[in-house]
Amino acid sequence: MKSILQKIANTKAWLPLTILLLVFINWLGSKFHTRVDFTNEQRFTLSASTQKVLRNLDSTVDVTVLLAGDVKSEFKKLSNSTRELLENFKNYGGNKIQYKFEIPGEGLDDSTKANLFDSLVNMGLRPTNQQVQVKEGEGKTQRQIFPGAIIQYGGRSVAIDLLQGQVQKNVFNSDDILDKQSLNSAEALLEYKFANAIQKLTQKDVPVVAYAYGNGEPPFGFLPVNDVFQTLGKNFIVDTVDVRTQPFLSPEYAAIVIVKPTIKFTDDDKFKMDQYVMNGGRLLFFMDVLYAERDSLQNGELVAYSRDLNLNDLLFKYGVRINTDLLADKHADKIPVEVGSVGGKSQKQLLTWPYAPLLQPGSAHAIVKNQADVVGQFANSIDTVEAAGITKTILLSSSANAYTLPTPARIQLNSLQTVEDIARFNLKNIPVAVLLEGKFTSMFANHASQSQLDTLKEYHINFLRQSKTAGKVIVVADADIVLNQVSDIIGPLPMGTNKYTNIQYANKDFFLNSTEYLADKNNILDARAKDYTLRLLDVKKTTDQRSLWQLVNIVAPILLVCLFGLGYQWWRKRKYTKQ
Repeated sequence: MKSILQKIANTKAWLPLTILLLVFINWLGSKFHTRVDFTNEQRFTLSASTQKVLRNLDSTVDVTVLLAGDVKSEFKKLSNSTRELLENFKNYGGNKIQYKFEIPGEGLDDSTKANLFDSLVNMGLRPTNQQVQVKEGEGKTQRQIFPGAIIQYGGRSVAIDLLQGQVQKNVFNSDDILDKQSLNSAEALLEYKFANAIQKLTQKDVPVVAYAYGNGEPPFGFLPVNDVFQTLGKNFIVDTVDVRTQPFLSPEYAAIVIVKPTIKFTDDDKFKMDQYVMNGGRLLFFMDVLYAERDSLQNGELVAYSRDLNLNDLLFKYGVRINTDLLADKHADKIPVEVGSVGGKSQKQLLTWPYAPLLQPGSAHAIVKNQADVVGQFANSIDTVEAAGITKTILLSSSANAYTLPTPARIQLNSLQTVEDIARFNLKNIPVAVLLEGKFTSMFANHASQSQLDTLKEYHINFLRQSKTAGKVIVVADADIVLNQVSDIIGPLPMGTNKYTNIQYANKDFFLNSTEYLADKNNILDARAKDYTLRLLDVKKTTDQRSLWQLVNIVAPILLVCLFGLGYQWWRKRKYTKQ
């Protein structure tokens, strides 16, 4: 082999052969790509479900990222991470992934730009104002940026809010910046958001999700559930089902959502839900087991007492019990409270309301991982109970400073103006939302009535004492999590938005993630489970050792160059002196 190479080198053929070899190597590199991810958390490795979605694309996906130009360093970092992710997407999707970065509205007149911005807001993107340098020496001006992206496929498009899932105001002020942890969480969710959007645009079979009514649930068109239907409608085929009048609940429904029932469930109602679960159905409960409404505080106080929904036995059989208590938490949202009057005018102040807890992820499950706080209202605690073959995962829980109040209980608004006894908040991580998974045993395994069995037989449905496949049920002990407030000016707000502070919490993300986890059997929620370790510098060490590291970074390179020069001169002198 060596002699052959020597012969080639001694001829004029070496140059064209070398060029051909380089061309061949480049062709191999374009066809077969690989990379090694040395990060502990495999930050730059796409999940298997994301890779599958990208490899199965049958047409071009066009991505327009609206983070370009002169933006704040926080957004610049987010923009760079997005670019790296999309380049990684191209490794699996090839030329079917096309992307570009642009400044929204650049070069358009004011009227056209305003219409464009309105369209972006209607698509779900939230703008932020920031000062940018116009030209050198011409000072700065304000412009709106949209931390988001538009994905287009097959004539359809969907918008991605890159900051969705982080607590933020609907419209930022110029001074608002992302804290490092929120930015880190936003980066961790990039893969999931883009892959999820692409999957929704390309999927051919859209799951059907039913909204249950018949037991006092808020009906379609009722403003406080406006965002429930908006969110479901953008992601699924939505149907409604009357549990009270339907002879059975069809297993064709990928999931059934039950929001704030107020009328007691009958045994027949529970039998229908039970057999729906036994036949592979998935249930998502948002329950208020107490009479306790914020509107009742108009008179300054309310009495919270039990609302008997007759569901305890069914939920207990599945593995949970909702307690008839109230959760109070130091980590809570704010409400306006009248603190006095000046000149005959009422003076109000925003005070922390412990019965509006800011609930936190209770585990590292993909539904809630990297998710910000979810605001509740008069939430109850949940206990998990023994249920054979059922795995229980806490999804939402209180902070480390909370307590539960037994009911009936009198809640007074003026108590906010007094100093709370901090010693009362001595409980931590009180569960409020639980995921149940496994093969459920029917509550009616041994006592189904003949009329119930006859009904199933009439519709050619087999009565099952145990679920035929592993099922999923999510129980949330607070229905207000998915109800939206209504502004007197702009109407229904997104769920989780405080109309007084204009802060939006992560309620919509929790609701959508929970529904997707139950309904979409090909979901890509595993992309949410990524760990993004935030490696920050030690502030004290960097301050104390600042001079040392400045010296190392400035002087050390100069010394290395000098040493190399002296060594090289010594080697040359020694070499040529010997000759």
